[in-house]
Amino acid sequence: METNQVKRENNMLIISLAVIILVVVLLAIVGFMLINEPREVVQGQAEATTVKISGKLPGRIEAFFVNEGDSVKTGDTLVHIHSSVVEAKLMQAQAMTTVAQAQNRKVDGGARKQTIQSAHDLWLQAQAAREISQKTYNRMESLYSQGVVSAQKRDEAQAAYKAAQAAEDAAWNQYNLAQSGAQQEDKQSAAAMVRVARGGEKEVEAILNDQYLIAPCNGVVDEIYPQCGELVALGAPIMSVLQTEDKWVTFNVREELLNDLSLGKEIDIIIPALGDKNVKARVYYVRDMGDYAVWRATKATGEWDSRTFKIKARPMTSLPNLRPGMSVIYEPK
Repeated sequence: METNQVKRENNMLIISLAVIILVVVLLAIVGFMLINEPREVVQGQAEATTVKISGKLPGRIEAFFVNEGDSVKTGDTLVHIHSSVVEAKLMQAQAMTTVAQAQNRKVDGGARKQTIQSAHDLWLQAQAAREISQKTYNRMESLYSQGVVSAQKRDEAQAAYKAAQAAEDAAWNQYNLAQSGAQQEDKQSAAAMVRVARGGEKEVEAILNDQYLIAPCNGVVDEIYPQCGELVALGAPIMSVLQTEDKWVTFNVREELLNDLSLGKEIDIIIPALGDKNVKARVYYVRDMGDYAVWRATKATGEWDSRTFKIKARPMTSLPNLRPGMSVIYEPK
């Protein structure tokens, strides 16, 4: 009796184990059948055009009229740059114009002994000024090579030296003109010197016009580089203005996805930072990123290298809250 009981219990245990195994196998089969391959997601980011603000006037930042984050419109004044050196150059150019005009009048009236002597004295003065500025520039160049003075100081000394050379040449020409007498050619030369002097004056005035820099476009002040009171060099960027109206999104995708990302194609993108907002964008740029961005095959056979392409698309609706750097999601179909 006990032996039969044991056999029945063993049989029940075997049957139970078989049922459990069968159920597990069935659940595994059903699970594999229900598992869906996850959809591929491509992450990109929003971008916008940035315009760097710089000028032709080297000098010191006198004042800023905007702060980072301020909205600006085309023509708004952004910064004031002061340069005592360029203002002195303007005074020098104006003086040279006055001298040239006076000499032109003297040529028209005929050269006298006093005129010749005056021209000679002006030439000697210009020569002395050129020698002094040359020595100053040579010293500044030596100090600059030793790292004692800044490039700004060396450049100012070089500009003064070149201006003195030009002044000496002009004075020498006037002296020769006075000695030669007022021929027709001399009169034409004197008139040309007046025009040259006026041109130099206008050139300095044009540089001084950049002492007040204005906004070239509508946008937001993104970043200000120097502090008020700092020196800025010729062409150095002072701030950047972000054109918030010109926005686009950028993706880096493998080439097998290009079939759905051709030029002019409308795609759906998701912006997580705006509450997973779904908007349409139109592809306007497709470009190969080069060999450095190739997805290499990991198997000897059955796979191939896939190149990476940069895709740019512009949202088809206005998104005022879309900021550069925000993540953008694209799900290939």
